[in-house]
Amino acid sequence: MENDDRFDEWKPPEIKDGELTKWNWMVQNVEGLKLGKNTDIGAFTYINAKHGVEIQDKVQIGSHCSIYSESTIDEKSGKVTIEENARIGSHSLIMPGVTIGKNAVIGAFSFVTSDVPENSLAYGIPAKVVKK
Repeated sequence: MENDDRFDEWKPPEIKDGELTKWNWMVQNVEGLKLGKNTDIGAFTYINAKHGVEIQDKVQIGSHCSIYSESTIDEKSGKVTIEENARIGSHSLIMPGVTIGKNAVIGAFSFVTSDVPENSLAYGIPAKVVKK
């Protein structure tokens, strides 16, 4: 992957529990968030890290996404891991316990309920792997 100039001046964001960041995304239970370097998280994304959310280096997350390590509706919980260089399309929802593999791409408006292997493309409701 070529050098991405927009990360030349990248610094970890200031994240306060339950408050919008400078870029208008929010984390609840911030103590459960592990954020890698050179990440890009779109505006109005919500992250619930109560049971752990790990976002590794060079991950891109589109605007208006939701990442849940806990779901009170179906009483599921579990760490969410988004591995290095994965990309999540806008308006996607990641459910508890899901791992999105290295270099995976999630299409916009997807509902991710199960793991997505590295180097694959998944999309839909629920998201299904359509290409490796």
